[in-house]
Amino acid sequence: MKNIAVIGAGTMGNGIAQVFASKGYSVHMVDISEENLQKGMATIAKSLDRMLNKGVINDVDKNQTLANISTFTDLKAAVSKADLVVEAASENLDIKLRIFADLCAYTPPHTILATNTSSISITKIAAATKRPDKVIGMHFMNPVPIMKLVEIIRGYSTSDETTETIISLSEKLDKIPVACNDYPGFVSNRILMPMINEAIIALHEGVAGVAEIDSIMKLGMAHPMGPLQLADFIGLDVCLAILRVLQEGLGNQKYAPCPLLVNMVTAGKLGVKSGEGFYDYSEGAKASKISKMFLK
Repeated sequence: MKNIAVIGAGTMGNGIAQVFASKGYSVHMVDISEENLQKGMATIAKSLDRMLNKGVINDVDKNQTLANISTFTDLKAAVSKADLVVEAASENLDIKLRIFADLCAYTPPHTILATNTSSISITKIAAATKRPDKVIGMHFMNPVPIMKLVEIIRGYSTSDETTETIISLSEKLDKIPVACNDYPGFVSNRILMPMINEAIIALHEGVAGVAEIDSIMKLGMAHPMGPLQLADFIGLDVCLAILRVLQEGLGNQKYAPCPLLVNMVTAGKLGVKSGEGFYDYSEGAKASKISKMFLK
């Protein structure tokens, strides 16, 4: 594989593009908005600068990584010569189905179509194509350049050849691929999201405050980040979408999202991406503070 296309220039998309480009692959990063592409490239540049300052890479590495990435707003042009496409668009089934139907039409027959979905059925996504054997889940963790895990999810029709190719490719990215089967939330989010939801329920019921809940989980369970802060970094809208996939897909009310989470998403308090969630990330703040809505 030489040519990689990444669909989406957001947090996950630009991170995936950076990782592939840093390993010498030719990357086409595509988004519907030129503004999003510019923001994505700026984020990649900042990430590379941090690595440069830490001595992890040098100037040549940084410049070559950036040179390996081209940006597109035209999906067909971006994927027409791709050996692999990694979709990292919104966590919305309808959007993904439209994208994969287009990808099937626009890419060569040999192209593997991967999705970075964190919870949606690979089998459902593959059904939108005429090559379900070449559709697979390639779930990177955030932040992509740092986190080692890639959760590899086989759909009902995913071939052994496709799976082996993606596992091998993940290893070439210096990632650790771990395979699992296609059930709602897979493994990572089937376990993580109920924990985050329970932390929100504890806050909602007044069991403890934001700082207390996060401190107990960090100090007592050796988590590097508390569940409420982690939810902010994931995006509260993403957390809500995953919980709804779990609730519907598994038919169990234990996955029902906390009303507080629903209200916050409705109010546009999505975490880091919106500047406020359980913590305040407003511009100019020296460090994230507990959101004013939770301060007494």
